[in-house]
Amino acid sequence: MSTTKNNHTDSQLMFDYVIVGAGSAGCLLANRLSADPNNRVLLLEAGGPDNWHWIHIPVGYLYCIGNPRTDWCYRTKADPGLNGRELGYPRGRVLGGCSSINGMIYMRGQRADYDGWAALGNKGWGWEDVLPLFKGMEDHHAGESPFHGAGGEWRVEPARLSWEILDAFREAAAQAGIAPTPDFNRGDNEGSSYFEVNQRAGFRWNASKAFLRPIKHRRNLTVLTGARTTRLCMQGKHVTGVEFIREGQIHIAQAQREVVMAAGAIGTPQILQASGVGPANVLSPLGVPLVHDLPGVGQNLQDHLQLRMIYRVEGARTLNTLANSWLGKARIGLEYLLTRRGPMSMAPSQLGVFAKSGPEQTRANVEYHVQPLSLERFGEPLHDFPAFTASICNVRPTSRGHVNIVSPDTAEAPEILCNYLSTPEDRHVAADSIRLTRRIVSQSALARFKPVEIKPGLTDSSGNNGATNEEEAKEEEAKQEEALARAAGDIGTTIFHPVGTCKMGHDAMAVVDDTLRVHGLTGLRVADASIMPTITSGNTNSPTMMIAEKAARMILNGTAR
Repeated sequence: MSTTKNNHTDSQLMFDYVIVGAGSAGCLLANRLSADPNNRVLLLEAGGPDNWHWIHIPVGYLYCIGNPRTDWCYRTKADPGLNGRELGYPRGRVLGGCSSINGMIYMRGQRADYDGWAALGNKGWGWEDVLPLFKGMEDHHAGESPFHGAGGEWRVEPARLSWEILDAFREAAAQAGIAPTPDFNRGDNEGSSYFEVNQRAGFRWNASKAFLRPIKHRRNLTVLTGARTTRLCMQGKHVTGVEFIREGQIHIAQAQREVVMAAGAIGTPQILQASGVGPANVLSPLGVPLVHDLPGVGQNLQDHLQLRMIYRVEGARTLNTLANSWLGKARIGLEYLLTRRGPMSMAPSQLGVFAKSGPEQTRANVEYHVQPLSLERFGEPLHDFPAFTASICNVRPTSRGHVNIVSPDTAEAPEILCNYLSTPEDRHVAADSIRLTRRIVSQSALARFKPVEIKPGLTDSSGNNGATNEEEAKEEEAKQEEALARAAGDIGTTIFHPVGTCKMGHDAMAVVDDTLRVHGLTGLRVADASIMPTITSGNTNSPTMMIAEKAARMILNGTAR
């Protein structure tokens, strides 16, 4: 594998495949496409190498998120659904991409997610089609089984610690009717369990370790870091390569077969739009020459909004109390140094719960990430009192946002508007999510810890308040519903799962077909989270890798135009 030290001249930059983005999808694509020594493959990454120790120590996400060394540090546009608030919007900017800074949770989603993609006319994307892809790349700690694989690159291990307060929350969930489950990844993830994580022996296992390091000897693969793609190179409607800037110099990398976009749900539509591929009404006012009017590029943005409900407790061991002294921090560090266990080995969230937010739901539609800690927001200190956070998100939101460039220069961040809670359905699920959390926390399993709701703070949601007739009761119930939705807007924040901005399909807003080729263009595919027509019901990192695996197989099997 050629290293980042290579300094090609333009005449030498000739490859069969050029992959833009060395994140979760790009690393896997580079591995698969370069397996044939006759394929010359270039992998471009705008960020740097993944050689910083905090990338690999699991708790290091606290130092990676919001750090320009590893994060694009995007911000969203002020969102009406969040009562006018803006959010930090982390995206990995380093080898391994988001797999180098994320929560490490291994989650596939639900069978019905993928069967839903297939029902939209996307052949070969149903659950039975994609399950072998998940299994083929997996190295599951329990070995081979009908639902898991062994010997693949993508390591999956159990959590390396447990907490009494989380065990009590799980018991309370069972008392509220949400039974434990042994495995979230069999197609129906309803239930509660400690998350399985992408780690190996207490270290983060990112896409770079999994898919690039084992093939560093391949001479037909070139990986360039610090290489920011500026535009696609095109002849008519055929993509011939990409232009990128590295060390202040402009380079052209020509692709004799295909360019594969793997820059993610923010980066991929940004580069397409900057190249003149996208909605005319977005590009024309910016003076970007329109090469191909494709209205869906950058639209259909979906994300999981998490409502971070915080409960102060008594008599419970939490990270707040453990880590708020130098002695406590020293003990935590020593435990990790000696055993690779303890708080430094933990993902941001340890306990997961999938449930139905209300009786009208036909399958689990909300996911909890329960944490033995609390803070105002990531990057700020832990609270100085014992507490836990029950973060709940609607895993199938109906709200849709967009990613639109504000300049042809890809160095300038695009406009990101998520439009959270912009539909009646999402506002209702948010209100029900708060009600469900309060019902769980009120169970006897948690009573000994005397939980007190700190965020959002108790709001009477009885729905009648002494109403004297049915009409008044309905009016009061609507007021309470709206009050809970407003509270959700106050505490809601991203859980870092943007998808859908170059969606797969065959309707007027689709960007790629079911072989991931861009509609109306040749020589170009998209293979990252942006192609999801609808978001998966859970964490999105491993589904993104599955997309890349399927894309690589289609490319190598000759489905290129």
